[in-house]
Amino acid sequence: MPLSRLGGSLRDMRDRRSMTQAEVARLADVPRLKVIQVERGDPSVSMKAYAAIAKALGAELTLMPSRRPTLEEAREFFSRDE
Repeated sequence: MPLSRLGGSLRDMRDRRSMTQAEVARLADVPRLKVIQVERGDPSVSMKAYAAIAKALGAELTLMPSRRPTLEEAREFFSRDE
């Protein structure tokens, strides 16, 4: 999963929970700027920060075997760039 997609998913989770970036930062014990960077999918941020933010949102990061996307998933992915 590209980091930008992961960051977007974490931002969506935060929004659905009606939480501010500051609240998530406090729960994750990271600076608010780190939450901003994670939500942007910044590759310079450690996976530890991504995991801490996910945990603060009641989620966890897991590894799954990679697979080829379905045709529908590929269409959805490429249609977002337009």
